[in-house]
Parts: sequence; structure tokens; C-alpha cells
Amino acid sequence: MTKPRARDLGIPFDGETGPLNAITDVAGVSVGYATLTDPARNMRTGVTAIIPRSDETGTPTPVWAGQFDLNGNGEMTGTHWINDAGYFIGPVCITDTHGVGAVHSGATKWMLDRYGDYFAKEHAWAMPVVAETYSGVLNDINAMFVEPHHAIEALNAAQGGPIAEGSVGGGNGMICYEYKGGTGTSSRIVRLAGQSYTVAALVQANHGIRPWLTIAGKHLWPEFDDHLLLSREQGSIIVIIATDAPLTGLQLRHFAKRAALGIGRAGTPGGNNSGDIFLAFSTANRAATMPQLDQEVLSHSHINNEFLDPFYLAAVGAVNEAVINALVAGEDAPTFKPPGYTVKAIDIDKLREVFSP
Repeated sequence: MTKPRARDLGIPFDGETGPLNAITDVAGVSVGYATLTDPARNMRTGVTAIIPRSDETGTPTPVWAGQFDLNGNGEMTGTHWINDAGYFIGPVCITDTHGVGAVHSGATKWMLDRYGDYFAKEHAWAMPVVAETYSGVLNDINAMFVEPHHAIEALNAAQGGPIAEGSVGGGNGMICYEYKGGTGTSSRIVRLAGQSYTVAALVQANHGIRPWLTIAGKHLWPEFDDHLLLSREQGSIIVIIATDAPLTGLQLRHFAKRAALGIGRAGTPGGNNSGDIFLAFSTANRAATMPQLDQEVLSHSHINNEFLDPFYLAAVGAVNEAVINALVAGEDAPTFKPPGYTVKAIDIDKLREVFSP
């Protein structure tokens, strides 16, 4: 039985969504998962893969990007270059904390295979983006279950269209506001100068404690006080924002900053122990080739900063709804550390009651 999404419960989110209300509403973006679950081995982890555009084999092309950390207790690889160059090439992958190296290795191998001629002929390097959140309450993180081939599986499984949420891919071992969390996604449509653009988000939600939880302006504490686990924040959240709007790297950094406002709508202040790390990319202004092989003078269109506020609002709304979608999609899971407990899914019937007319 398919679980409802947050909007299906009557939660009054702002904004117009794309047809799928997902990051795959941005044309060319595809998402794949490798989900690893074996209760007998205390295994609950995986890999989420996002391919920003539908490049075929051959020469890779850059995706314009910006990055921001609200709280840096975590990892997202490749960000030094993103902050300097305003772009990256290749995929974005999300996993658990001790899986970063394996996933980076697998994503690099996938890039070498996908763009074989380019890497063989040019002085080129692969620098995939790999981010993480901590799964150690539900998963034996020190067993390092994630291997390079799992990243390749997730990347090869990437597709457009509707995507799964909750305990899938890297979201498998995650907890959000002390309920089962994980992967969530949402999108918004913005119209400007006779054109429609999409702004969308995918999150790996593993943050927050219950007394903070706020949905659509309703503070749910203490009515939602069941099955508490944590005395303080010890998780993280990764936010990936995608858009087809033409933007510069600096503008995309401003988009990434707005992810902080999006996660804040659900109550988190950005806890000291949390890695709140955000990336925004645009599929517009597609280059013909890599900058190293391109001509001396390049042109790049972008939206006037004075007209970006509706896009910022869309980013904030999509991030917030993606977090709540991750919560609503959760399923009960037994703990590994400490053993003998259960991380419960949020009670969607009770949630529906809260937002009933």
C-alpha cells in the first residue's frame, strides 16, 4: 500500500508544485537508489544518486552550482571547487558518514566509464559530490556496509519520473525529529517574463528533536511526544536544490543559503551537532564542452537579482515540504544503538486530524 504524501494529509503548503512534486520535475534530473537492509546484520543504509542532466557518453559538461553550510558538522566533497569555480561535473551522491570514501570511489569509477574518451584523451579529473548524514542509531555504521559498487548501482538505476521517499537509498538509516526520517522531495513552479521555471529540492533528513517539530506553523509539541529517543540534536540534513532557471554560481550560492530557511520552518535552529549542508545547481546555460576545451570568451544568461525573490520563496517552500514528505514516508525501524528500541514513523492519522478542517 502506497503511503500518502504530506499534501494528501491536508497540510497547507504554499506554492504551486510541478506535476510530480519532486526534484525530477526539473527536466533531465534523474534519481536512483541502492538500499541496503538486513536486520540480522544491523544493516540499514544505502546510497542516493542524483544525475543533474541527461548527458550521454562523451564529453561531460558543467552544471552551474553554489554551496552553503549552515552548520558544518558533516561532509560534502568537491565543495572547495564549487565555491571557487561556480560549477561541478558528474553526479551528486548521498550516503552515511562512513560510506563517503566508498561512494566517492564508486562515483569516480562510474564517471570514468561514462566519459571514457574524455578521461583517456584529456588531462581531466573526476570530482563527484558525495555528502553524508549519520546512521549510527539504526545501522552498524562501523561495519562499513556501503561499497563502491553500491554507488554504481544507484547511479545506473537513476531515472526521471516519480521517485520513492522515506527509507530508500542514503535515507534508509535516518531519523528526523525523533521519528523515522530519510529521503524527501518537493518542487515549485515560478513564472517570470512569460516563462515557467522549476525549483525543486531533495533532502536526506536526519536532524531535529521532537520538541522543535513544527509543521505548517503548528508547533506539535507536546501532543506528539511518543517514543522519544534523544536528549539533544545529533543528526544532520543534506539539501540538494535543482532548478532550470538561468543563474550564476553566486546566485546559486544564495539559493543554497535559503535551504536554511526551508529547514527552519519545521523547527530546527541548526543544532551544534548537526551537519546542515546545502548544494544548489542549475541545468540552464548548458555549455558545449568543458571550460578547458571551450573558446576564450563565453556568454551566460541569468535572471536579474531584483527578480529572484519568488525563486527564493520557491526554494524555501520546496525544502520545507521535502522534509515533511520524508517524515510522512517513514516506517518503523528497530534501533542498533541502543538496542531494543523502535524508531517510530510519525502517526499520519493523527497528523491528518491536526490539519483537518
